[in-house]
Amino acid sequence: MNHLIRLSREAVAPEIERPSPDRLIAGDPVHTSWNLEERDGLFCGIWQSTPGKWRVRYEEWEYIRILEGHSILTSAAGEAVTLRAGDSWIIRPGFEGTWEVIETTVKDYVIRL
Repeated sequence: MNHLIRLSREAVAPEIERPSPDRLIAGDPVHTSWNLEERDGLFCGIWQSTPGKWRVRYEEWEYIRILEGHSILTSAAGEAVTLRAGDSWIIRPGFEGTWEVIETTVKDYVIRL
């Protein structure tokens, strides 16, 4: 077993999906994920989305680091946070709001269920 895994889009085949129609607000965002680790309720990899806006609801804990692009994460209470390359955030379970991709955004992530 290799104990070191480099975060790389070339390491695994991508998974491509879109937000469900009941969550979509604007545009036609395409989400591409390169899931590099999935074990014991832990997921990590790289995610990319093209422009659009959709509703989000987090039941899991997620650490993100924005690698490229520009997005806006807005809470249900209306508090907006701009996400740009170099930014790192923790999204705690229970967060509800919207994710809007202004410019194609790439992030790496660690999710804990």
